[in-house]
Amino acid sequence: MTNHVSTLNVLLYGEPIATITHVGNDRTLFAFNDAYMNNESRPVLGLGFKDSLGDLLTEFKPTQTKLTPFFSNLLPEETMRNYLAERAGVNPAREFFLLWMLGQDLAGAITVEPADGEMLPSNIRQGIEEKMTHEAPMRFSLAGVQLKFSAVQQSNSGLTIPATGQGGSWIVKLPSSRFDGVPENEYSMMTLARQLGMDVPAIQLLPINQIANIPAGIGKFGAYFDKAQAFAIKRFDRADGQAIHIEDFAQIFGVYPQDKYKKASMANIAQVIGIEGQEADITEFTRRLVFNTLIGNADMHLKNWSVIYKDKRTASIAPAYDFVSTIPYLPDDSASLKVSRSKKFSDFTLDELSHLAAKAMLPEKLVLDTAKQTVADFHEIWAKEKHHLPLTKSMINAIEEHVQSIPLR
Repeated sequence: MTNHVSTLNVLLYGEPIATITHVGNDRTLFAFNDAYMNNESRPVLGLGFKDSLGDLLTEFKPTQTKLTPFFSNLLPEETMRNYLAERAGVNPAREFFLLWMLGQDLAGAITVEPADGEMLPSNIRQGIEEKMTHEAPMRFSLAGVQLKFSAVQQSNSGLTIPATGQGGSWIVKLPSSRFDGVPENEYSMMTLARQLGMDVPAIQLLPINQIANIPAGIGKFGAYFDKAQAFAIKRFDRADGQAIHIEDFAQIFGVYPQDKYKKASMANIAQVIGIEGQEADITEFTRRLVFNTLIGNADMHLKNWSVIYKDKRTASIAPAYDFVSTIPYLPDDSASLKVSRSKKFSDFTLDELSHLAAKAMLPEKLVLDTAKQTVADFHEIWAKEKHHLPLTKSMINAIEEHVQSIPLR
């Protein structure tokens, strides 16, 4: 492994605020710069960088191979990470160099660039088979495991993926090679969420052939690829050509991506939203929790909840994303995270929500009233809309059977 010292500048809204330094043997150090630390009106990088009094933390332990959880969570996971790392010729486990390659189009208002224009070291392919061939790297990062790309809206209503992979204002999520109809499922669930009053970005369901420049070698979609559809969602961290800062709850809690199903509960998320946000944020959180329980989304982990900094300093709940009914694919009675005492869908009662409200110090009446209204609205809208959404009969049946098992009425 290289002992060469390299430094990456971390920029927030285009202004340098910190550095990440590779000091050799895949050991890295994170540090804020003096100007950021001394700026009393500094924009917030993340809630996890605050101490118990709300002051900025300034001392950090070095990390080995991985970056700190905040930056590790900006990188893609699993298949997407391996795909992008292979194109770039970077070992996917060496996160400092992966961030170096992908740091120009991260989520939120963060960018990362090499100090003094340094070139990527020639020996960063440590641990990669030498026979591997790689294309020009895509310099964007969309955290998560799904194959998804940043895209630009075309005048003909289609989308195009820029050659570099960066600069798009839409996220295109391609069909799953494992499960059928995931784009249609997500489009339907997000449509229902909007009709229930939740904050949902603009979305599209469009044929694959209306998306230009899909990279080669990203997997096969079967014999009906030309007829397959993709799900697209407007990036809520981009508006009018400007970046808006966001962070997910794995970043907030300092949890690495592989632990996104552990070490926190919905009550923990709710407590942060209650402290940092307003009454409208608590209402939005409760609606989403109830809705995703009703549709049987067993994958609402820490990275599927985020906060947004609309004024650069104040956190509020970010718009909704990644709402999918998972039970048609993997029948399950357990959510990904505990609500307060239990993660079982069959334990989702008003009493469990009362316990959450008490634990998270939220107004109990607001939480319970919102929950009951969401249930009533869901049943009304579902009855009217289920056959007008691009859902298969088996998906509809799975959701309806699941809803009957939820004790919350």
